[in-house]
Amino acid sequence: MNWLKQNYNLKLISLLAIVVYGAAFALSIYINQTEDKLLIHDVSRLFPDRVYEIVEGEEEAALVEAVKAAKENNLKISIGGARHSQGGHAFYQDSVFLDMSNYNKILKLDEKEKTIKVQSGVTWEQIQDYINPHGLAIKVMQSSNVFTVGGSLSSNVHGRDPQYGPLIETVKSFRLLKADGNVINVSRNENEELFELVIGGYGLFGVILDVTLELTDNEIYVSQTEKINYKDYPEYIIKQIANNDDVGLHFARLAATPDDLLNDMYMTTYRTIDKGDDRYPTNEDDYEELVELNEEQNVLRDKFFFGLSRKYDWAKNLVWDLQQKLYAEKEEGEVVSRNNAMRPPIEFLEYDSDKDTDILQEYFIPVDHFEEFVDGLRKIVKEDDLNLMNVTVRYTPKHNEGYLTYAKEDTLALVLLFNHELSDEGIAHMKLSTQKIVNQALELNGRYYLTYQLFPSQDQIRKAYPKIESFFKRKLEYDPNERFMNNFYERYAK
Repeated sequence: MNWLKQNYNLKLISLLAIVVYGAAFALSIYINQTEDKLLIHDVSRLFPDRVYEIVEGEEEAALVEAVKAAKENNLKISIGGARHSQGGHAFYQDSVFLDMSNYNKILKLDEKEKTIKVQSGVTWEQIQDYINPHGLAIKVMQSSNVFTVGGSLSSNVHGRDPQYGPLIETVKSFRLLKADGNVINVSRNENEELFELVIGGYGLFGVILDVTLELTDNEIYVSQTEKINYKDYPEYIIKQIANNDDVGLHFARLAATPDDLLNDMYMTTYRTIDKGDDRYPTNEDDYEELVELNEEQNVLRDKFFFGLSRKYDWAKNLVWDLQQKLYAEKEEGEVVSRNNAMRPPIEFLEYDSDKDTDILQEYFIPVDHFEEFVDGLRKIVKEDDLNLMNVTVRYTPKHNEGYLTYAKEDTLALVLLFNHELSDEGIAHMKLSTQKIVNQALELNGRYYLTYQLFPSQDQIRKAYPKIESFFKRKLEYDPNERFMNNFYERYAK
């Protein structure tokens, strides 16, 4: 009877935990906090700054005027969109902050050439909404579509399509508003050095005004999700994913659960199917229903359960088990359009607390060193008692374009989601652990993604990006008065 009593007590404690958390969760939805409108922060909320002025330019003339006025008054300029970079790239204390989110018109779609020209404040969701009726899709973007095109260019993002490297590969040209107030065209043939400096340049060389991007067809895929031993994953990538034309999208997840930390793994591959395939929609109505863009469902439910996993280990196990049942254990794959496959849930991840925060990190590890890095990461997470929430893995082929390239050979990119306290002690603890993870990556000839926190040391950024000093030198040549400024630049260039 003792075991029965213990089991009853465990269930009672779990139930009470859910009730307490549920009350706090419900309360947080209705509480509106008074905010200082000039206090700017990113989604991590780690190091906010109060800016001098916010300019919400809807027209090009307003942005040009703001840059000229900042020059006349000797003010710094910072630039932001969705503000999902987490290393102070989008703002700077006492700067004129250009909020690009309203500079968001779609200017031209060329269906024949499969290109689109958009203002930099346009989100990827807007582009998907616009091009979907034309049977077109985006080539490269982040896994979600809530980010602005300008911010994505500034970070030179990559996606889940293993046929492409980073976003720069799909950019035809853009226009740039410089520190002197002049606007120039930038492409691989015009102002070509700026093409590689601005894309992945974090807003330090000017304001990206509008961009012409390459598009692709809105293909129909069938998804296949299967479990795999993480030690076998590199070989699978080389033989089944890399240079395989029928693979449209691919990603994997590693378990962030205490019971099976970074051991259990499943992967999802979207493979192209043609009209002759019996899984392809047989009539126009079925096809139209299939390609109609999906909206995120069950946001509050998913937010609630993911919130539990921030607090309790048993909830992490529960969420992982649910994922297995929903995805990895399904016998038949889902037939889905490319546009819908590139709209995974993200709203449920939105989180706002004055006690803790969720942060992202990303590490690009040579394919052959994946197992070794995962083993080292597991050790750090355990020894430092880190609250690891999720690990997504994507294949990123070698690329050469861009001044600050992050995949100098074929890599597996591990995107890590951590939760940590916002206290000084919590931040310091996460900083020290991050430097350990960065060292682990560097020892294996890998790199970390510059888009996230300012935790890596001066020595680490220079080992990861040997051209960073030259990058900062070019910055001063194009912007000698350092008109465009952010915390990332101040941290590492000063």
